[in-house]
Amino acid sequence: MTQVVVTGTRASLQQSLALKRNSSVVQDSISATELGRFPDNNVADSLSHITGVSISRTAGGEGQKVSIRGLGPDYTITTFNGRLLGTDSAGRYFAYDVLPADVISGADVVKSTQAQLMEGAIGGLVNLRSASPFDQKGQHGLLRVEGDRNQMSDLNGKKVSGTYSKTFSNELGVLLGVVYAKRDVRTDTAGNDGGWSRNPIPSDPSQFWEWGNTWGGAIDPNGNGVLDRDEEGLIGPGQFRFGSIMEKKERLAVSGKVEWRPSSDVKVIVDGFKTRLDSPQVGYQLSFYPLFAPGRWSNMKVTNGVVTDLTLSNTDPEMRLNPEILNKTEYRVVDTAMYGARTEWKVSPTLKVAGDIYESTSKRHSGGNDSYVVLRMNQPNVTRIQLTGAAVPDVKTTFADGRDLQSGLAQGLFKPSDFNTHYYSRAGDNIDDRIGGATVNADWKLDRANIETLRFGLSQTNRKKKRDMINNAFNAGQDHYSGENAINLGALGGNVINQTLSPSGFLSGVSGNFPRSFLGFDVANYAEALKAYDGKPRPGGGVYSSTLSAPAWNPLESYRVTEKTTTAFVQADLAGETWNADVGVRLVKTRTTSQAWDAKINEIIENGAFNYTAVYAAPSVVQQKSDYTFGLPSFNFTYLFTDTLQLRIGGAKTMARPSVDKLAPSSTTASISWGDFTQIFGGNAELKPYSARQADVSLEWYYAKDSALTVAVYQKNIKNQITNLWLSGQDIGAPGGRLFNVQRPINGDSAKARGVEVGLQHLFDNGFGVRAQYTRNQSKSWVAGTERPLEGIAPATASLGLLYERGPWSMSTTADYTDSFVTATNVIGAGWNETANSMTWVTAQLAYQVNKSLRLSIEGNNLTDAVQAPKLGNGTISLPNGYYRYGRSITLGASLKF
Repeated sequence: MTQVVVTGTRASLQQSLALKRNSSVVQDSISATELGRFPDNNVADSLSHITGVSISRTAGGEGQKVSIRGLGPDYTITTFNGRLLGTDSAGRYFAYDVLPADVISGADVVKSTQAQLMEGAIGGLVNLRSASPFDQKGQHGLLRVEGDRNQMSDLNGKKVSGTYSKTFSNELGVLLGVVYAKRDVRTDTAGNDGGWSRNPIPSDPSQFWEWGNTWGGAIDPNGNGVLDRDEEGLIGPGQFRFGSIMEKKERLAVSGKVEWRPSSDVKVIVDGFKTRLDSPQVGYQLSFYPLFAPGRWSNMKVTNGVVTDLTLSNTDPEMRLNPEILNKTEYRVVDTAMYGARTEWKVSPTLKVAGDIYESTSKRHSGGNDSYVVLRMNQPNVTRIQLTGAAVPDVKTTFADGRDLQSGLAQGLFKPSDFNTHYYSRAGDNIDDRIGGATVNADWKLDRANIETLRFGLSQTNRKKKRDMINNAFNAGQDHYSGENAINLGALGGNVINQTLSPSGFLSGVSGNFPRSFLGFDVANYAEALKAYDGKPRPGGGVYSSTLSAPAWNPLESYRVTEKTTTAFVQADLAGETWNADVGVRLVKTRTTSQAWDAKINEIIENGAFNYTAVYAAPSVVQQKSDYTFGLPSFNFTYLFTDTLQLRIGGAKTMARPSVDKLAPSSTTASISWGDFTQIFGGNAELKPYSARQADVSLEWYYAKDSALTVAVYQKNIKNQITNLWLSGQDIGAPGGRLFNVQRPINGDSAKARGVEVGLQHLFDNGFGVRAQYTRNQSKSWVAGTERPLEGIAPATASLGLLYERGPWSMSTTADYTDSFVTATNVIGAGWNETANSMTWVTAQLAYQVNKSLRLSIEGNNLTDAVQAPKLGNGTISLPNGYYRYGRSITLGASLKF
């Protein structure tokens, strides 16, 4: 008999629904539409269609981080065939952009848990699955080519992927895959990552803002030099910038699996993958620092506690506004790999044993290759800034010689002699993450007293994560050419400023009057020009030396963390005539060792207004150890009312480990350089893991073939959630008794998250289909007895997808919605939270099957041109706090199947 293999979107949805229906836990799944082809180009984008899942995006709009049931990436773990994945992040979250979708055949989002499942997730577990050559016996292959264009890019992208599988009789199967993709993208950005300035509130310590965060003294509209009562808490702009990030993404991935079945009782699988993501980003921006200082601001207008209109006209070169051009480069080359072997042996009709061993690695070495380089304009000017509520204020700068900044940039009127050297940061970290794991499990069939199977197992996981920060902050090299030591770019030479950028449609969604053109400069040329200046007298003393500004190892932001975890579990699977269940417990023992370095500040040198250099003592080693043991009980119960209606109930205690970087006692005071005296601690090994007691109830009605309506409710009572503590006016032992703001991660008291999920899938016989989901979350947390929002939880997510697949035609469109949510709390005082805006991401696909081998397709991504535009506010006042526009993209594809 000839086997008929159904492929396409309908087949993917059918398989995913079957996995959900037959699962022992509350889960949702996505599956490949055919061998080597996932529903979306990015795994995270596909996951966003799942009930309760939302994603965050990186440059170019590509999905990168996954949140489940509103809980952020720190509450989620990602595994590949049940194995923990190494990451290039400083923490634990897996960046999905390193893994092409073509490498996997499916993904399961597990929202409740079992004793046999890996611990470490409170929001949920995402298990990525690779295909087996025995999924389709015989010889099969798929070759696919794609070309794409983003409306904001000048160049087109391309992708070539191939997958091949073959089985030899019933004993041996081989599967191979390769993917190569190259894509250029542009992201328009605006923001004020220098922060909003806010006056102190000494009369009300409960505001946690008695020291404020203004850099040049309290904002003083009446100019009397005193902080009057009506000036307490007054807000003004600290810094804002805008520009474009140009990114060239290049991916290469190879994967393979060999499966040997010498008998019906033995199975041996060796598999693995290796990927490289080469994703350099170059950001060109125009930056303004209108920080308040006495005598710097005039003609101030205050509206609802915010300075919304001001003029800067001071003739002092250090007090006037000096517009800056900025080159910000991120050199991201990530090598990720996983290799493993698994053996399954059916010892007897009642006993099955399985063993698995693997190693997962991730490496990103960008130390010293990233740049944050600023050139400062040096011409006298008068600048007026007006806040309009848009992402970029209205800004008009008129120079003493009559040139206007906005029109002059567009016309190329500014030359190298109009700029001086300023801030010269060369940085980047080297991260190595290595995970080794081994597991032995056994299933013992009992079939007595309603106990079908007794499952038990042991596992050992060793993780070593190393971060070395390489920059020129610790050695003060970033300020070698600033202040009185600044060099005029005309004298420097070297063809540094090499382009005027006027990107098509630049910030077209942002109203207002501000420059829509900006200058770009080449950091490599700049470095060579500075090197050629070596040996010339330096006004601040000595001679210029590019070696003194070179990146070096920074001990304050480097760490080593090792984590050894041993687990054991026992689980009983039970069943009756109309029900099935499981109950078990997982025991977890983790030992953590962390190492970092500390260095006291010996001297703070003032180079000029808002420009300082910190001189550090020799670093000393700081080591910490900790361990913890958890018992994690769980149960799941499924009751079948009818063949089509079933009820699931689950309960468990779960835990999530602190982010790896938060286990290291690292710290930084790099902000001293630009006059922001803040000490930021990375963490410490004594931070407790999150833990939660959670309950799930799900009612699932499979009312028609390949169709279902499901409703689920859940609650999670969380302890020891990790948040940030912000303290103002702290004495950290700096010379002169200078006080600092201090930020450090702490365990909060408790948090609660509860919600409801509704999902619908219906496939009509005429080829049409619909899938929809809605999730509503409610959450709150308490820190030091004070209630605050739980960061990173979206109150609601929703998705609506329509499809048609009949004959040679296949069409679908999906809209994924994420409600606005709090991303950071108490940013400039109690109640001042940063909130991400709501966003709807729309995709569509159209495909035509020319014949049994050839398929043509066109796909659209972000068709509504959605943007991210976070706000900072307290419920009454709302301030723009960022802007990211990714643009629409169109992909044309052709695949050849054999």
